[in-house]
Amino acid sequence: MTVRAASSVLVGRHRELAALRGALARVRAGEPSTVLVGGEAGVGKTRLLEEFAGGATGGGARVLVGQCLELGEAGLPFAPFAAALRTVLRVDGPEVFAGYEAEFARLLPELGRVTAERAAPTATSLGDAPRGYLFDLVAELFQRLADARPLVLLIEDLHWADRSTRDLIGFLVRAARPGRLLLVCTYRTDELQRGHPLRPFLAELDRVRGVQRVDLGRLDRDGTGAILADLLGAEPLARAVDDVHKRTQGNPFFIEELAVAGDPVGCAALPETLRDLLLARVDRLPEPAQRVLRIAAAGGTRFAHDLLAEVAGLPETELEDALRAAVAAQLVVANPDGDYEFRHALVREAVHDELLPGEHARLHARFAAAIEAQPQLVAAGRAPAEIAHHWYAAHDHPRALAAALAAAGAAADRYAYAEQRRLLERALELWELVPDAADLLGMDHLALLEQTVDAAVIAGDFSRAMTLTRAGLAEVDADAAPLRAARLLDQRGRMLALLGKSDGRRELDEAYRLAAGGPEGVERVRLLADIATHLVKIDPEQAARVAAEAATDAEALGAEPALLATRIALLCHGERDLEQGLTELTRAEVAARASGDAPTVVLAKVFQSDMLCELGRYGESAEAAEAGVAEARRVGISRSTGAYLLSNRAEALIALGRWDEAEAVCAEAARIDLSGVTGLHWLQLGAGLRLARAHPAADELVDRALAFLGRPYLWPNHRLPLHELAIESALAADDKVEAVRAAGVAVADERLPQLPREGWPVLSAVARTAARVGDRDLAAAVAALAADLPARHPAARAHAAQVTALLAVGDRVLPAWRAAVLAWRADGQPYPLGRALLALAEAAAGAGERDEAAAAVTEAADIARRLGAAPLAEAAATLARRVGLRGTGQGGAGADLLTAREREVLRLVAEGHSNSRIAERLFISPKTASVHVSRIIAKLDVTNRTEAAALAHRLGLLTEPSDPR
Repeated sequence: MTVRAASSVLVGRHRELAALRGALARVRAGEPSTVLVGGEAGVGKTRLLEEFAGGATGGGARVLVGQCLELGEAGLPFAPFAAALRTVLRVDGPEVFAGYEAEFARLLPELGRVTAERAAPTATSLGDAPRGYLFDLVAELFQRLADARPLVLLIEDLHWADRSTRDLIGFLVRAARPGRLLLVCTYRTDELQRGHPLRPFLAELDRVRGVQRVDLGRLDRDGTGAILADLLGAEPLARAVDDVHKRTQGNPFFIEELAVAGDPVGCAALPETLRDLLLARVDRLPEPAQRVLRIAAAGGTRFAHDLLAEVAGLPETELEDALRAAVAAQLVVANPDGDYEFRHALVREAVHDELLPGEHARLHARFAAAIEAQPQLVAAGRAPAEIAHHWYAAHDHPRALAAALAAAGAAADRYAYAEQRRLLERALELWELVPDAADLLGMDHLALLEQTVDAAVIAGDFSRAMTLTRAGLAEVDADAAPLRAARLLDQRGRMLALLGKSDGRRELDEAYRLAAGGPEGVERVRLLADIATHLVKIDPEQAARVAAEAATDAEALGAEPALLATRIALLCHGERDLEQGLTELTRAEVAARASGDAPTVVLAKVFQSDMLCELGRYGESAEAAEAGVAEARRVGISRSTGAYLLSNRAEALIALGRWDEAEAVCAEAARIDLSGVTGLHWLQLGAGLRLARAHPAADELVDRALAFLGRPYLWPNHRLPLHELAIESALAADDKVEAVRAAGVAVADERLPQLPREGWPVLSAVARTAARVGDRDLAAAVAALAADLPARHPAARAHAAQVTALLAVGDRVLPAWRAAVLAWRADGQPYPLGRALLALAEAAAGAGERDEAAAAVTEAADIARRLGAAPLAEAAATLARRVGLRGTGQGGAGADLLTAREREVLRLVAEGHSNSRIAERLFISPKTASVHVSRIIAKLDVTNRTEAAALAHRLGLLTEPSDPR
């Protein structure tokens, strides 16, 4: 009986297949979806995807496939996307890239040749195309493809993915979300040991809407039997099923291997070890085919025919015969593009592990040499990473060192900074093993360390950058090379602040001391300017002195452009005239453009949008930030300095009441996933926005933001808004104890009196807490701070008026809230205006001004509806009921909430009478009195008699209603 090598039936996967088809159905309806398929090696993930892809293609969807390569974290960046795009290029031609061939050449280098042949002009040079720009272009391409028909992108073996591939997947899932795109990724669950980089990535994706996990488990005994029956073409013996199921524990791949390796009927002969199991079919191949498989295993799971021929050195006919035997045995699969790949990575691993030590090193060396001599033997752009991998595996340390450095440079060219950092770290590891490493690389060990620090900073690996700066400082001779030591200290001080560990002042002061005594020159000017820029948030006066020293040197050297970023930073911190600052910013921007300093141009846009927002020119701020985002993208830094423009734009949009747009911008900013505190601004804004809308996921975002308060250090302009968020979160949850605690922490912050822009919103939140709980000490603390805090700009003046109103008592309450409403109208922010209007309505009702109360509560309700601010809308509706308005859509007073009898009962409740005493006074039964009291409590939306009495006094419900005439 002939035994098939692979089962043709899909067994026991109906639920998983239904989940994939359901996701595709949602995609067809326009909802982007992601499915993460996890399972151990050999459990059938690829088989499931093949079945699903066949059905999807038959249903009119387009399916693209990409596979991650087993080169580790320092491997080829974006490999699965390059494979998918290569298919797109082959099928659709270069026109599908819509004139962006040069940019896509970062992923698909052969497109660079197409561009060169056409000599077509491009909007952005290859050197300027950043990762963010590239990510946007990939998303836009997928969107265009999906517009034609639903697009399914299958990415296999995500456990081997490099950091850049994960980043691009995260961008597509969390931020870009192209419509009618279904992204399906498979990964091995048995590869995810503690510390594996995929684990936190999957956890992050789990929190994204539209992401679904499908866990592929092992088959039960019936499933094992079904596969055996299909493979054998006959029903297997029960004992054979039991034996196979026990040995394989339901792993489909192992079931297939056992069926082929054992007796064709009873499957009695079972290999004793897993390796024997995996190699059993290999051992039955002719020796030449086995030898070719061993060579191929050193090349990776996927290998090109020409490369294998070069390394094997066999006559073409012998090589083809060997490959034909491997394909016939279904150990290797031939791909349409002419490449081959092992049918399962486990087979390649087993074959590779069987290589003798000398054979292992020799084969990897041959692969490295072949690719070095003929880079075209591998896919375009893969050569540097492949060469580095093979020389490293060959244990040829000198060549591995040089190749790692070259591959790091290639990774940087593709903006794969995390891979660059890992390759540089590999070079550091190999340095100790190469006696003449410095001569080989043309640099000393410290220079390599410095490069690695820079790469770690750019990649956002701030913790690793910290460790590397420590190593660099231990190595550098500060006396002999003061500027190098100073630069490491400057970087370390900045990392400490970015990670929230300390303000970095000690390191920055030492950096300045060393730089001040270092040799004069442009390098020293730039270093002093950097130190001043980093000092400005800690000690603006010292920053100004350091900047002045740098300016003197720069003038003498003609190096003025080196100071532009520092001048902008100094303009935007401390006491300053904002209008004058805007003028100077414009001049700095013009100078930066003239000198070609793109990062400084975008920095100017960051601070310009920030200043306009503080001035209350929110529309201009949003426009400036939007223009800055476009500028950052144009010049190639949209994912670094340009990221701050996104949160600035979100802040302006929130102030304008364009909350849906603000949420979208926050989502766009979220994809960057900046390390440390650099992403805190958008997080705090997004949390506050969700809180104001009572978003179901508000608590999660609030908790993430407030967790930063647990760090040893935060810049004050980051810390103070978190105090406000903590208070508002507690008040929203009606947790008075926590609100008072958070308010106490806020007023104790020593930097609050020095930062009016951030301080006034905090004082508003604290004053609201004091008013809510009746805390006189807290109110007194607010009054003392407010008395000395400047209020120069519209929002600050409105907050100041609001604080006055919140602290007012007696006859001063209503006029104070009228003033606060006017101040918020002048500022133009709808949400705080709505809250102030609601407070005005309550004060007016308490003073008997029912028409004013009705108008205010109606306007507040309208604002709440426009913004989608559910808590504000609910509060407006509650107040309308309490003061007896028919609805919040009418301008005048409506029917009374309480009946005349209920008003009589409420007056007696307010005087402190019991139900029995009320019954005596009104000549009703105690039971009737109790019913009246219960109705009053329900209508006023309070919880007890005491609250009902207090509310009645505050809203003026104890007086006779005015004549509606």
